[in-house]
Amino acid sequence: MKIRSNLAVSDSGFIFDPTTGESFSTNETGKEIIRLLRSGKTEADIRAYFSEQFDVEETIFEKHLFDFLNQLSSMQLTDNQ
Repeated sequence: MKIRSNLAVSDSGFIFDPTTGESFSTNETGKEIIRLLRSGKTEADIRAYFSEQFDVEETIFEKHLFDFLNQLSSMQLTDNQ
C-alpha cells in the first residue's frame, strides 16, 4: 500500500488532502505508520518495526494496523496500485 504523495502531514498529525480539500487527524502511531509507508515499507515491515521498538502484543497491533490501513484506503488517501 502506498500513501498518496500529494498529502501533507504535519508534525501534529494533521493530514491535508489538496485534491479534495479535506483534512483528517491522526495520532503518533498513525503518523509513524504513514512515514513508514512513504518510505516504502510493507505491512510486514511495519509490524516488525513496532514489535522491535515498542512493547506491543503483535496480534493486537496487527488488527489495529489492518483497521488503520483500511481506514486510509476508505478515505482515498492511498494509491491502490
